[in-house]
This record gives sequence, structure tokens and C-alpha cells, in this order.
Amino acid sequence: MYPDNFYSSTFTLLAEAEVGKHFYWDIAGFLVHGQVLVVMWFVFTILLIFSLLGTQNTERIPHGWQNFMEATVDYVAGIAKDQLGESFYKEWIPFIGTLFLFIFGCNWAGAIVPWKLIKLPEGEFAAPTNDINTTVALALLTSLAYFYAGLSKKGLGYFKRYIEPIPLLLPINILEDFTKPLSLSFRLFGNVLADELTISVLTSLVPLVIPLPIMMLGIFAGSVQALIFSTLAAAYITEALE
Repeated sequence: MYPDNFYSSTFTLLAEAEVGKHFYWDIAGFLVHGQVLVVMWFVFTILLIFSLLGTQNTERIPHGWQNFMEATVDYVAGIAKDQLGESFYKEWIPFIGTLFLFIFGCNWAGAIVPWKLIKLPEGEFAAPTNDINTTVALALLTSLAYFYAGLSKKGLGYFKRYIEPIPLLLPINILEDFTKPLSLSFRLFGNVLADELTISVLTSLVPLVIPLPIMMLGIFAGSVQALIFSTLAAAYITEALE
């Protein structure tokens, strides 16, 4: 049995964990989550640096950063090809690749960089994907992408899918278009937020040894979540193209 002060300290740490608190910026009359934008720009910068390092002085036989960049592109192309098939995957590599690399970078930035050392007046720096607004935006982009895919291939005939195989399924097929972005956004948000809260509490209780395996698990889970999101996005686009 644990002593009473262990439970009281644990509940105190859970109560002090900052969820839903944000450092707001006023940009042209719009309130935005400043800490989310800062970490996003950090991720964009890292991805841009890797891209520049991998595409400078390219050679026929890749090595160094070029080898790393080509391996990354091949991996992303494999995700698109496995879902979309040989006929359609090439035009969707940029979109699927952007989703994967952005989510991957955000999750790793939240898990590796010691953001909590930087104090803010309100809220704290963390992975942008632990903000529901970010994950909803990514899910809505995915919805727009598969609508665009279906309409670009089939025109207005794309909407026939809502009454197939029988018109009775119309409400269910419409509801499906709402549940897809909901499941995408809440799955990513919930996993990242739960991981960061767990690490925050364990780090406060046992500062060094115990949190390390959880942090490694968080890094692995962040990578898996990026793969799941991009794979499901490609699968939804495939469904629209069929």
C-alpha cells in the first residue's frame, strides 16, 4: 500500500497539469494559441533544414543527408502506394507526405525537446498535436482532400455513392463523412495529450529514472500515430477514387 501523502501529491500534480490553458496572441483581431504557433514554426524550420541538407549537391549515388532524404521520400511514397495503388499514388505523395512528416515532427518535438524549461505567462509549450484545433484542422484538410479526389475523378456522379447500394443508406453515408474527421482528430489528440500528461506527472514524482521508458514509449507512439493518420488519409482518398 502507498502512503496517503503519495496519493495526495499525485492528485495535486494532476490538478496542476495545464490542460486547455493557452498563451494567446492577438493577430489582426483574432486570438490564436501562441505556444502552438511557436512550436509549429520550430517544426517547419527543422523540416526545411533537413530538406535543404538533403537536396543540396545531389549525386547519382546518394550518401549522407541525400541518402536520408531519399529514404524518407521512399517511405512516404510506400504509404501512398500501398493504399492508392500504382495508378493514383504519385499525385498524392505530396499531401500524404506532408501529413506524415508534419505530425511526426510535431509529436517528436513534443516528446524530445524540453519545452517545460521555458516558462510562459499562461499555458506551456508542447506538441502542437496535443491541441484539438491542430488535429481538427488536419482532419478537415483530409476530408477536403478526399472530396476533391472523388469530384475530380467522377464529377457530380461522386455523390451517387450516398445512395448506394440502396437509397435507405443515405443518412448513414452522410454521417460517415462526419465521423471520419472526428475519429481522425480525437484519436491523434487523445493519444498525444495522454502521453504528455503521463510524462508530466511521472517526471514530477520521480524526476529521472521512471519517466525515461515512458518517454521512449511516447516517441514510439508519436511515430505510430503519424503513420496511422497518414495511412487512414490515404485510405479515405482511395475510397473516394474507387
